[in-house]
Amino acid sequence: MQEQNYASHTKLVTPYHKVLVPLAFATLIGSFVNLYHSIGDHERLYNAALIVALSLALFVTIYFARVFALQAQDRAIRSEERFRFSVLSGGKLLDSRLKRSQIVALRFASDAEFVDLANQAANKGMSGKEIKMAIKNWKADHERL
Repeated sequence: MQEQNYASHTKLVTPYHKVLVPLAFATLIGSFVNLYHSIGDHERLYNAALIVALSLALFVTIYFARVFALQAQDRAIRSEERFRFSVLSGGKLLDSRLKRSQIVALRFASDAEFVDLANQAANKGMSGKEIKMAIKNWKADHERL
């Protein structure tokens, strides 16, 4: 695996991001063009409207499949990082002021800097990007989609 850092931590899944999403978007646009050309032709209008509905349903399904998967991962990450904070801080709870995006960003921090960075993020209201940029010893996460 390639060494992971702030500049290289994002992950693109080529079949999804570069094939499926553009193809679904092109299909959606094409279905609207077909619908537009079918106006006035009552034999084609119904079929064209159904194709638009199906294309829209496909595009929305692809979008929510991604969103729901990321939400499930974020939930697991939050639980893991709360447990990690408790273990590393001697039983303390992770600050409730931390937002989901902050906790998800903290997963890249090494154990040595995790507790201090979590407290700093809560006190200063650091964004996820700021947290990631503040990490000195990056802990790779190759499993996130």
